Amino acid sequence: MDTSDSTTTGTEPSSAHAPEAPPRRGWRRWAMDTRPLRIPAYRRLWTSTIVTAVGSQLTAVAVPKQIYDITGSSAWVGYASLAGLVPMVLFALWGGAVADTVDRRKLLLVTNTGIAVTSVLFWVQAVTSLDSVPVLMVLLALQQAFFGLNAPARTASIARLVPADQLPAANALGSTVTQTGLVAGPLLAGALIPVIGLPELYLIDALALCVTVWAVARLPALPPLGGAGSRRAGVREIAEGFRYIAGRKVLLLSFLADVIAMVCGMPRALFPQLAAETYASYGEGPALGLLYAAIPVGAVLGGLFSGTFSRARRHGWMVIGAVVAWGAAVAGCGLSGSLWWAVAFLAAAGVADMVSMVFRGAILLSAATDEMRGRMQGVFTVVVAGGPRLADVLHGTAGSVLGPRAAVAGGGLLVVVLMLGLAATVPALRRYRV
Repeated sequence: MDTSDSTTTGTEPSSAHAPEAPPRRGWRRWAMDTRPLRIPAYRRLWTSTIVTAVGSQLTAVAVPKQIYDITGSSAWVGYASLAGLVPMVLFALWGGAVADTVDRRKLLLVTNTGIAVTSVLFWVQAVTSLDSVPVLMVLLALQQAFFGLNAPARTASIARLVPADQLPAANALGSTVTQTGLVAGPLLAGALIPVIGLPELYLIDALALCVTVWAVARLPALPPLGGAGSRRAGVREIAEGFRYIAGRKVLLLSFLADVIAMVCGMPRALFPQLAAETYASYGEGPALGLLYAAIPVGAVLGGLFSGTFSRARRHGWMVIGAVVAWGAAVAGCGLSGSLWWAVAFLAAAGVADMVSMVFRGAILLSAATDEMRGRMQGVFTVVVAGGPRLADVLHGTAGSVLGPRAAVAGGGLLVVVLMLGLAATVPALRRYRV
């Protein structure tokens, strides 16, 4: 029998034990669940994420800014994004297989060091005024390749550091930091560029990554369990990961839920058109900034008040409800003639996205065995990175034909219909609980 579709999970017991905290009462039940931070190893990993979440966004802003300064062309900025996406996808799939065969701590040390060295090289080319787009694209591809190798091992390690019942709380803590970086990083970059210039942004990111390397070096060893270290990490092992997903409905459905939400319901490609046409009376620049910031701000707020939902046991229903809420909020944004209502709906969508991230991540860590977690996270990285980019193409095309508001509202409603239909026809996700 496929135990991943039953109401219990069969992963190995965690070696981490946090001191039991007394039950939280009153408003504290709503506040973020910080129990995983009582575990020193997880606390080190999470603390390093705080630093790099902002630092990485400095480079994410600096690279397209430098390319645009050199070329004066937004097309080249788009080509650079593609240059980073392809190696990230390929190395995330391979990195997931590698993470299942080696000590994940050692893999994190190697890849974080590689990312730090790449940031130093970004700084060198900027401070020497090399002004070479090919060099920038090669460095970006190298950086994203290291990131693809790093991300599956980093996320898969969490299940070895915290008890199973604290996985949602750990995911909420990590996702909140990441979303905060998406808001604070670009704002900080925009403020620093006129003051210190682009080279120093790269250098700050490199220094921040040194903190990450130090934190990872202090983690306990995370070797493969059950003799998996004797296995190689090749095409067969990557294919084995996809077969594993296909054979366990709850894992497959968690991926499909994210694909439905992001591909059909991520409207960011239409934000410039909405700002220029629908909300022009509010000022195109301010409207565009508010639209882009609304979803991550909502996600951060959801994380800060995640205390209640991070203790839920019916993880499948939480994913279903979150995706439906995301679609409904996006549809509300498309139907809004007021910028402030649109921003409010997008912020609500950000809260729903945080809930979805928390419980999809918990399902992937708890419903998969340790020897498969790396590959599950590799596929997860590809889905998370690729879904919004595919959505940009679909929404951009639909917006040019139907108009931006109709495309946004239609995409949100499609998410609701598809998610409810999937939940009704395939019961594995709604039956899943920890």
